[in-house]
Amino acid sequence: QVQLMESGGGSVQAGGSLRLSCVASGFTVNSDCMAWIRQAPGKEREGVAVISISGLKSYADSVKGRFTISRDNAKNTLYLQMNSLKPEDTAIYYCARGRYYSLAPRDYTQWGQGTQVTVSS
Repeated sequence: QVQLMESGGGSVQAGGSLRLSCVASGFTVNSDCMAWIRQAPGKEREGVAVISISGLKSYADSVKGRFTISRDNAKNTLYLQMNSLKPEDTAIYYCARGRYYSLAPRDYTQWGQGTQVTVSS
């Protein structure tokens, strides 16, 4: 059974850092495209970062230079290192699995339950 389980969210002050983790089961994280997608209150879901099967990475303009997506194949885990956090980064963060190298949430078919990130000013 395919499962994605996020952890690592929390509350931090602006300028702080967090690292999100997503443990996958039922498949391997390097067998499909994997992404981090967030949803802020009252807003649509937004693709934040994606990593392809070959390791290519792409980021939303709003997080470039601050966030880094990575994976550990041995641990079958996806990560999102978030630095220089801003209040506008406050959202529920989901990891997701899809077939296409894309930041569009509609391209992802399997999702975790999400982890809350709150950044205060």
